Amino acid sequence: METSPIVLTDLLGNPASWAALDWQPFRDGIEAAWLYQSGNGGPASALLRYQPGASAPEHRHAGWEHIVILAGSQGDHRATHGVGSFIANPPGSRHSVHSPEGCVALLIWEKTPQFLGG
Repeated sequence: METSPIVLTDLLGNPASWAALDWQPFRDGIEAAWLYQSGNGGPASALLRYQPGASAPEHRHAGWEHIVILAGSQGDHRATHGVGSFIANPPGSRHSVHSPEGCVALLIWEKTPQFLGG
């Protein structure tokens, strides 16, 4: 049985197209539009939409995390990253994330991140 690919048309050129996605609460001030989730802590991908001032608490990556900033900016203790930035956090890395102005980011996880302390 053949499975169909996930296709998002004009993801970068038309932010209005994001409105049609199924946005669900993820963390306080952050919504997720899940593209896929494999379950059991395995691979997953989502668009995350941060409200201005939202932050994600410290978490650890058991596998690779890939991020592409589509709108706004987000940062951690290392740097702030704007539109078009690609960030690859390696297994074992830890950080908390904040977005003073709000942002939308595409995230791809090799393994589900583990949130620390809440």
